[in-house]
Amino acid sequence: MGLNPEPGLPLPAHVGIIMDGNGRWARKAGLNRLRGHAAGIEAVRDTVTAAAEWGIPHLTLYAFSSENWERPRAEIQGLMTFLTRFLRSELDLMKENSILLRGIGRLDDLPGEARKALDEAETATASGEGTILRLALSYGGRQEIVDAAQRMASDIRSGVLDPADVGAESLAARFYDPSMPDLDLVIRTAGEKRLSNFLLWQASYAEFHFPQVLWPDFRREHFLEALQDFQSRVRRYGRVPEEAPEA
Repeated sequence: MGLNPEPGLPLPAHVGIIMDGNGRWARKAGLNRLRGHAAGIEAVRDTVTAAAEWGIPHLTLYAFSSENWERPRAEIQGLMTFLTRFLRSELDLMKENSILLRGIGRLDDLPGEARKALDEAETATASGEGTILRLALSYGGRQEIVDAAQRMASDIRSGVLDPADVGAESLAARFYDPSMPDLDLVIRTAGEKRLSNFLLWQASYAEFHFPQVLWPDFRREHFLEALQDFQSRVRRYGRVPEEAPEA
């Protein structure tokens, strides 16, 4: 196969990426961790552009987890600075590619300047009709489920929701972005093979792709290889595949 996905075969409607390996990339280069995070911005740019070109409807990037707040303060400040800079410097690129940007997570946890840049970017790209790019920020899959359950309990208490109507759909309707579909493909770079609290509910039937490449070295060809890998999978959703009829 070449570098492009096979024509005529389905592509994932929703791709999630756990961008791992910035720190290891920096160590290998003899640099501090923040330089690794900075280098990862080019990978984001390449991947987002490729997703837009191939018409991937939804792309979610795990940009900052709820657990990341436990990192050293200097690293957190640097990451928030990079986030703010990215949101402003890549705005024209997102508009050119008709990308609609959204943030998901406990966004009120973000420092003022980063939250302002996110709000401005969301407003500026609101008319985008191409790929919906979601940045998971101060995000945790368990937290999302707990937050949704608390909202559900509040709605039951106030009479907005009948307890008889509680179910998977009513819970998912209270997630950070209820319009977000389930994941079809999860990519985690750097060879690691775990979800790390990323979209736990939405990844229930996702396919997984684990390239060895560190995130700062991830480029469009690696993204397209992941799409090819997805096209080779047979998705059964727990069902037994239909047997071919006897001749």
